[in-house]
Amino acid sequence: MRRKIIPYNPHLKELARLLRNNSTKSEVMLWRYLKGKQMKGYDFHRQKPLLNYIAEFYCAELSLVIELDGCSHTFEEVQEKDRIKEEELASVGVKVLRFEDKEVFTDIHNVLRTIEGYIEEYER
Repeated sequence: MRRKIIPYNPHLKELARLLRNNSTKSEVMLWRYLKGKQMKGYDFHRQKPLLNYIAEFYCAELSLVIELDGCSHTFEEVQEKDRIKEEELASVGVKVLRFEDKEVFTDIHNVLRTIEGYIEEYER
């Protein structure tokens, strides 16, 4: 099956590169488990431009975005932007899994189990 190519705003490429070079601690921690096809053989990318957004982690084969929320995501306006981003990504067939930074730090195994569970469901 050919995977769908999702368009992106080319102006985001430089910002995505900057974000890759300045990752948060939670992104660095999760990336250790996603890079190099360690997650059930799937290829994940960091800071991937999609539509008018930059996804923190993206797997094209799974049509999956993984987002990590820090303290700024407690603000209502940030949550509204997240909701719109999720809706727009869903409109092109992309599922978003969202975790809080503190989950990555305190319960990484549950975060990984949730991602694995999504993959197992996807493969069925």
